[in-house]
Amino acid sequence: MGALRFSVLLISAITLGSAPAQAERRVALVIGNSAYKSVPRLANPVNDATLVGSMFKKAGFDVVDTKLDLSVVDMRKALREFGVKARDADVAVIYYAGHGIELDGNNYLIPTDAALETDTDVFDETFPLDRVLFAIEPAKQLRLVILDACRDNPFAKTMKRTVASRAIGRGLAKIEPTSPNTMIAFAAKAGSTASDGDSKNSPFSTALVERLPTPGLDLRKAFGFVRDDVLKNTGYKQEPYVYGSLGGDDVPLVPTKPAVAPGPQASPLDAIRRDYELALQLGTRDGWEAFLGQFPDGFYANLARGQLNKIAAEETRAAAADKARQAEDEKARLTVDHAKKAEQDKAAAAAKIAEDSRLAAEKAKQVEEAKAVAAEQRRKVAEAAVANALADKQAAEKALAERIASDKAVAELAAKQAADKQASANAEQKIAAIAPASTPLAISPQTTKLVQSELRRVGCLTASADGDWNASSQRSLTLFNKYAGTRFDSKLASLDALDAIKGKPGRVCPLVCDRGSRADGDTCVKIACRVGYRVNDDNECEKMPDKKPIATRDDSRKRDADRKQAESQASKPQASGQIYCSSAGCRPVGRGCHIVKTGAAQEQFQREVCN
Repeated sequence: MGALRFSVLLISAITLGSAPAQAERRVALVIGNSAYKSVPRLANPVNDATLVGSMFKKAGFDVVDTKLDLSVVDMRKALREFGVKARDADVAVIYYAGHGIELDGNNYLIPTDAALETDTDVFDETFPLDRVLFAIEPAKQLRLVILDACRDNPFAKTMKRTVASRAIGRGLAKIEPTSPNTMIAFAAKAGSTASDGDSKNSPFSTALVERLPTPGLDLRKAFGFVRDDVLKNTGYKQEPYVYGSLGGDDVPLVPTKPAVAPGPQASPLDAIRRDYELALQLGTRDGWEAFLGQFPDGFYANLARGQLNKIAAEETRAAAADKARQAEDEKARLTVDHAKKAEQDKAAAAAKIAEDSRLAAEKAKQVEEAKAVAAEQRRKVAEAAVANALADKQAAEKALAERIASDKAVAELAAKQAADKQASANAEQKIAAIAPASTPLAISPQTTKLVQSELRRVGCLTASADGDWNASSQRSLTLFNKYAGTRFDSKLASLDALDAIKGKPGRVCPLVCDRGSRADGDTCVKIACRVGYRVNDDNECEKMPDKKPIATRDDSRKRDADRKQAESQASKPQASGQIYCSSAGCRPVGRGCHIVKTGAAQEQFQREVCN
């Protein structure tokens, strides 16, 4: 009977307290405008819109509306219909590829039939970005707008301005959404333009399709990866940017699929825990007694007994409160009926006893409630510890599997490279055995010219690409080997060297300028020094020395007469008492100095030596 009663209680709890989980509803509107009537056609927006729409469908979106080359009427209709669909959605996304314009700090999307002859036509022939945000406003959890519309705007060049002070910006303007859980992603930072790239799709849409559908990946992190990919693919010329903010929880565009366990891993305590939680939802004595009848021992049985003690304390408190109320009623009756004082005292004592009993029961109830809360806390801690241990085990198994797969891939790659190397060596031996050793490999002039062009691009060759692999070209390949860390034969313009040089995105060899010039980017400019300065051997400006007066040779007879006159005059007392004479005249020897005579006896010379 106990088991049957417990089953009936569980069924009632399930019927009243539980309902099937509802999956979130996701809708998307994708617009691509290429065929503009008043300006040249854009190549990529239609291709980008088709690619992104396919991505949303594969990601499991409930509704994906892909619209191409929309006029102003069609664009208004598409936004109005999508706004109706967004009312019942949890996630709403709008992607737009095409022309956009910024006017006085506001952003507008341009339909294909817009002419925009004057700046006032923007208000009549385009759609403000606020209208797009209004269409996704009803979504409950996430509102996302992706704009690949930061291209160089051709309308601004021919548009007539009715107000001279009206500003028409380059690219799109910065925007801060006012609604919570709203994000706006630009293909390029505010005030800059985006590139269409050289392929069928733009770098921004290619990165979006690769990063956004990752299950469980938070949108902020996904757009961070998109930014890194676009910067890398555009040579750090285009930087996507995201405006708006989300909460602290991860917000993936595609939720993580529940992991399917490889085998039965259910714990034996799972069933007991579920029954315990259902009994906890009922919160009645019958429910807990039925649970204990089914599971009399164990951790959850002790928790159930604690819950029974809590219920018993509540019943005792209610009974004491009822007795106290009855005693008060009796006391009031005796007072009204003018009972004797003894009866009144007796009733008052009984009332006091009843009140004391009520207070004691209330205190006992509080103690039992505290015990039940502590027991419930211990249960949650124990369950959390079990869940953490299981998660750690699964993470360790996953890491082990990934490491094994990585080691296997590395081993396979090494084996393949060794096999390719062996095959290449065998082929070279066969070729060496067949062909004469002195016969060089014939390289076409076109290939040589391509190698020279690439060497010029990376800054290693200054001569023109004429297809002649001369000494200058060989020196340039030697320079490339030095700064790129490669070992190609500089005497041969090989295809391997061509592929390696093409793999370098920018300059490899440093720019070397002649004396009197300095490097400015990829060019050499002449060094201009201010007046009174010149370029020295270190290629720096230094002050020019003052011109010294030119010494003239005096008449020998006058010089001899002056010398004799100086020798005949008495000299001033000096520290050494010596006189030093030269072609310029005679002077006293300085303090701390003395005269040393050198040479043969016939031709002696005097030399002044100082300490």
